[in-house]
Amino acid sequence: MKYKDYYEILGVSRDASEAEIKKAYRKLAHKYHPDVSKEKDAEARFKDIAEAYQTLKDPEKRAAYDNLGRYQPGEEFQPPPGWEGFASGDFGGSGFSFEDIDLADLFGRMGDPFGRRGFGGRAGGMPIAGQDMEVTARITVEDAYRGTELDINLSVPEYDARGRLRQSPSTFRARIPRGVTDGDRLRLAGKGGKGLNGGPNGNLYLNIELQPHPLYRVAGHDLYIDLPLTPWEAAGGATVQVPTLAGPVNLKVPAGTSSGRKLRLAGRGLPKRKEGAGDLYAVAQIVVPEHADEAEIKLYDELARVSKFDPRSGFTGAV
Repeated sequence: MKYKDYYEILGVSRDASEAEIKKAYRKLAHKYHPDVSKEKDAEARFKDIAEAYQTLKDPEKRAAYDNLGRYQPGEEFQPPPGWEGFASGDFGGSGFSFEDIDLADLFGRMGDPFGRRGFGGRAGGMPIAGQDMEVTARITVEDAYRGTELDINLSVPEYDARGRLRQSPSTFRARIPRGVTDGDRLRLAGKGGKGLNGGPNGNLYLNIELQPHPLYRVAGHDLYIDLPLTPWEAAGGATVQVPTLAGPVNLKVPAGTSSGRKLRLAGRGLPKRKEGAGDLYAVAQIVVPEHADEAEIKLYDELARVSKFDPRSGFTGAV
């Protein structure tokens, strides 16, 4: 059979007292009970924890277990004759059934860590906080700029009279304040799972995700927008209209602007939660007509003839 180090499973030393073993068990069992745990391997861990405790809490079984000697966890070993009958399956793990233990068993019949009895709504039960929950709130850039409200529909975990978790539908409106941005996390106190025996409700966390926008790219509270410019606007300078979340504004384009240059509109980005706002950056993109007419082509030819500008002068000597 394979060896299990029950002391290691409970995280106690081999000379741990009965009280230390019981304390470690209660802490771990509460953490890994599948009805409340979010750990992926919660059920398997809980079974090992319960199996270890059932052995080490009994002086006779603990002494017999200690007499087995020490092996590496998972190592195959040969127990002495008659061991299986003595252990009744506890040491091999085959005699433990997860369904035999629930939260009521853990905290009710055994008593809670504060020495009180009762659980699952009975008088004197240990207060248990409700579960925290997380949902993704997808909003538009305009919603982030103005603030908005969302209808939240959840299946909220709550405890029944025995301390078991069940799912209960919950619907409410959540206010999203202006100034949130992509990646923000909002806490809604008490909107998570229901507590038990006077324990507080859990919290609900909204993870803000901004939907893609046809014009703006979001970087924190700053916004970026591509600004198409004609060759003559970029070369000679111009005043052009740029859309912002508060409405269109005029932007002065300096003469000699190249593609990729960022023109800053201070305070025209997303507002910040406390004060101020990010900036809007108009990124120059020089565009030419896809289908120039004859007169336009003649003007381009004339410009090419008189201009001394060579954008590829840096290529000289390149291999």
